[in-house]
Amino acid sequence: QVELKPVQLLSAEDHLEHSLAIERRRIRLGYVQVFQKLMQESNKEGDFSLSREEKDAVSTEQTHVQSTELVLPPHANHHGNTFGGQIMAWMQTVASISASRLCRSHPVLKAVNMFKFWGPSFVGDRLVFNAIVNNTFHNSVEVGVRVEAYNCEEWIQDQPRHINSAFLIFSALDDKGELLTFPRVKP
Repeated sequence: QVELKPVQLLSAEDHLEHSLAIERRRIRLGYVQVFQKLMQESNKEGDFSLSREEKDAVSTEQTHVQSTELVLPPHANHHGNTFGGQIMAWMQTVASISASRLCRSHPVLKAVNMFKFWGPSFVGDRLVFNAIVNNTFHNSVEVGVRVEAYNCEEWIQDQPRHINSAFLIFSALDDKGELLTFPRVKP
């Protein structure tokens, strides 16, 4: 690791942007704690009786999509590391297909949340993209995408490296250009 020099804040705008960056970082770090708490709570035994609305909901399993890509030299920089933008494009494609299985239309990407690079991938790696709808809201849907990388040896031994995760938010329009309502989902 390289130790960076502190940023020199010269203007009022610099101070504002610096403060906003600190707040965004605080929120990002807070997501990890919220996620861990939710995971602990979901593992506790509870009442699993379904309401009428949940019984009519679509299973999220119907929205699962898996895609595999081989990282080739055009997908990487001169060091052999996969371009982050290439991974993002592949993630958007698989997430869009997942969302389309639910809305039966062409979903439109509205936002990307919690996009994290956990590790690198390289030329020759196989990248496995798993996408599934996490939840629907009135006019939007959240799709979670997880990316795992394998080199040849890891592929044979089935030992993936988790390199990326993100949540992508989609909406969909009907023929009249109005927002479609998504059905409820059950995990």
